[in-house]
Amino acid sequence: MRTVRDIPVFQDISILVRAALNVPVENGNVTNDYRLRRALLTVHFLAKRGAKVILISHLGEKGTETLAPVARALGKLIPRVSFFGESIGKGARAAIRALVPGDILVLENLRRNKGEQENDRHFAKELASLGDIFVQDSFDTCHRRHASIVGVPTLLPSYAGLLLEEEVHELKNALAPKKPSLAVIGGVKFATKEGVLMTLLQIYDHVFVGGALANDFLKAAGREVGKSLVSNADPEHVRKLLKNPKLVLPIDFVIANEMILDYGVGTSLLLAELVKKAKTILWNGPLGNYENGFVDATDAFARAVADSKAYSVVGGGDTVASIEHLGLLPHFSFVSTGGGAMLDFLAKGTLPGIEVLG
Repeated sequence: MRTVRDIPVFQDISILVRAALNVPVENGNVTNDYRLRRALLTVHFLAKRGAKVILISHLGEKGTETLAPVARALGKLIPRVSFFGESIGKGARAAIRALVPGDILVLENLRRNKGEQENDRHFAKELASLGDIFVQDSFDTCHRRHASIVGVPTLLPSYAGLLLEEEVHELKNALAPKKPSLAVIGGVKFATKEGVLMTLLQIYDHVFVGGALANDFLKAAGREVGKSLVSNADPEHVRKLLKNPKLVLPIDFVIANEMILDYGVGTSLLLAELVKKAKTILWNGPLGNYENGFVDATDAFARAVADSKAYSVVGGGDTVASIEHLGLLPHFSFVSTGGGAMLDFLAKGTLPGIEVLG
């Protein structure tokens, strides 16, 4: 995989960077700039070498949001950042021509154009016309077959950014864990987690299943789950994984309105014992209904991992939010910017947006 270090010339070259700028915005202000700080690795590398840096990204799912507040937040972290309210077209090309070496221009939300998510060839060509070189640095979207992910790299000389390079390196390490090893997977929807669970059960000593995902396993094991959220998982697939002796399930619960919403002290103690023995810990997804305030089990596990000497790799929005809220970010070995992308990479060893780079 070629990286930005392999680009032959930087000075006065327009470099189109697919960056991870999809950050939470409330009332016109960025509320968590973790991804922006991580994006600086590549942006600073290119800008200080005299490139004209053009950042493209999506924000939100509907395509209605604007990247203007994101550009303002980025401008507080690195100088010479400006914003243009379109992602393609004559106006965008004119704004790029006005750049001088070292300038950084943020273009508007890619998902405002339906061609992005449809991987429309015409839209990809419009994007490619904005730069001389393409850099993929948005690991969090590399599992998507969108125009800026798999279309543009076929039209321009393409390289991996420093953040993408680091993500691939660290997650490959996680796929060859030092033993004893512990993987913890939370979240919902068995169908989206089955692949990664099958992979991790082959290479990790213990795989704990938490969040609503655990309800599918508890139900398949004949446990009462009441009105708890369960997915339309194939019972046979769930039972097959349930037979694996490496699989670990919660042993006590916090229940309200006949729903399992978090795990109790017993489960936290069980995980703490596994953490103490582990040399590698992989974690993606909260253990309880984190968005609705059921955070105790997730926070307890975060503290246990932070206090351990294990090599720890974590990812997923709510997982990282818990770690940041507790001020524990520096105590983890690697924090991925990807949630679904991280799980897909662990399951398959690559992603569409990485494969297309060659």
